[in-house]
Amino acid sequence: MGERENILEKEFTNEEFSKRENSYKKSSSKVDLNNLIKKVKEEEKRSKRQNIVISAAALSAVAVFGIILTL
Repeated sequence: MGERENILEKEFTNEEFSKRENSYKKSSSKVDLNNLIKKVKEEEKRSKRQNIVISAAALSAVAVFGIILTL
């Protein structure tokens, strides 16, 4: 019984692997350069916004700490 289960498991994983491989080949056959450029620009915008937010938070923390020290 154990040997039969191993054979069935191997057949299932092989079928699943081939299905995934075929879908990967179909989806990766064409790459749209415009989409890639758009994604990079969006990522740069997100990164800039994140840097601004972090800088503002740090500046605010320094300002609050300075105000507390002067009191």
